[in-house]
Amino acid sequence: MTAMEPSFRTKIVKVEIPTDANLIFGQTHFIKTVEDLYEALVTASPTLKFGIAFCEASQQRLIRCDGNDDDLIKMATDAAFDVACGHTFFVFLRDGYPINVLNQIKNVPEVCRIFCATANPLEVLVAETGHGRGVLGVVDGETPVGIETDKDKEERIRFLKTIGYKR
Repeated sequence: MTAMEPSFRTKIVKVEIPTDANLIFGQTHFIKTVEDLYEALVTASPTLKFGIAFCEASQQRLIRCDGNDDDLIKMATDAAFDVACGHTFFVFLRDGYPINVLNQIKNVPEVCRIFCATANPLEVLVAETGHGRGVLGVVDGETPVGIETDKDKEERIRFLKTIGYKR
């Protein structure tokens, strides 16, 4: 008698990100994740609006959520429910950018990895087995269409100055 070969199927899950928001998507490993991410975010920027959702992978296997903005909490919870991969988390942001909080999130002890930090169209590549679901990767934005010119560099620098990231 031969053992059944393990198999899996793949799925692409689109995550909606409003034009006025950003998303940080990552993997973690502990039920205290929501509390620790909340503390990291609120101490990084007192004006930051955010919603957090975490997919618990054992015990009750609930989507745990928190934040300081009901709309962003709902977005994070909806994304977590749709992707449904254990130990993943979603942080939706407004009034700030991932660059303002990414290092604080990476330094949360239970955070294992960041898949992406983006405002671009996002697709999560999911593998589903008989055991559960896992993230294979992400498609973050669109394919490049060319190489930056001198004019493009000037526009990039002008934009960075406009949003306060360059003098």
